[in-house]
Amino acid sequence: MGWFWAEGITSDTAAPHPLPASTTIQPPPSCPMHKSRKADAAPIPPSPSQPPSACPYTPPAPSDTAGPSSTPSYISKLNPLNYMPSNISNKRESSAQSIGLPLEREVSTIPRGDGTGTWEYPSPQQMYNAMLRKGYTDTPAEHVEAMVAVHNFLNEGAWEEIKGWESRFGKGLSHGWELCKRGEEGARRQMLLEQFRTGRSEGAAEPKLSRFEGRPNEPSPKARMLSFMAWLYPSQFPDNPPFDRHDWYVQRRAQDGQGREVRYVIDYYSGPPEPTGEPVFYLDVRPAVDSPTAACERLLRWGGDVWWRASGASVREELAKQKTGRS
Repeated sequence: MGWFWAEGITSDTAAPHPLPASTTIQPPPSCPMHKSRKADAAPIPPSPSQPPSACPYTPPAPSDTAGPSSTPSYISKLNPLNYMPSNISNKRESSAQSIGLPLEREVSTIPRGDGTGTWEYPSPQQMYNAMLRKGYTDTPAEHVEAMVAVHNFLNEGAWEEIKGWESRFGKGLSHGWELCKRGEEGARRQMLLEQFRTGRSEGAAEPKLSRFEGRPNEPSPKARMLSFMAWLYPSQFPDNPPFDRHDWYVQRRAQDGQGREVRYVIDYYSGPPEPTGEPVFYLDVRPAVDSPTAACERLLRWGGDVWWRASGASVREELAKQKTGRS
């Protein structure tokens, strides 16, 4: 999902990111989001002036045999923020391309960590060129524009989920527990109330995305556990592994000016389509358990919601409101 490009945008105007209502936005069977390239599909070789694209891309281990006089490795030529070449062509390159694709790039709402504006999504033409160089030669060009729309929509949804985590825990665990102990619905109401009362969020300063990494071939521990449960209890757990995984590195800066980097894990799932034919996707976004603090954040949010519902607190709260209204 993370086909962000290397360049930043300084414009503050964010384009809308609705999921198109057309039923043609379902990624085709040949889309790399759903399966890997066919083994018999020969990749198109890259042009001599441009390195092949790789997104998501897992950097290979450096070679120990390279001496000081060796030529620069391929990874050394990639942008370290997203492991992608920064000079992907935005023009028609392949004679097999059946239609012309838009060249316009959409501006995301996701701030860059270096403070130079927001991240920018690739144009449909850029994405198609990158897919060809990656080896996905069986993707029809007429499907790429819909794939870009789905890609942008999902990334915007992932960022909204990350902002929800940061609003809860950006000011520390104690502030997070005050919100989480009233369950998910209560936390959302409290955050909206604070924002309405003060005109801004009471959480930490707005987070920023520093860099990201696609890891589609490395299932997260949670995805592995769910897959095991699906094997153990097939009637209770669906066998629906994520079709992609990303790690996003987010700059968290509290109101006291102190900041640190937080890694988020994002698993992308597809679900049964709507009766109208529209595709359905699910995102599982959570902080990676890289520290005791991150583990506590996940426990507080999950445990607070479970306790709130299991203890009947929502019912007691509603009865108290009715009693106060009658008195």
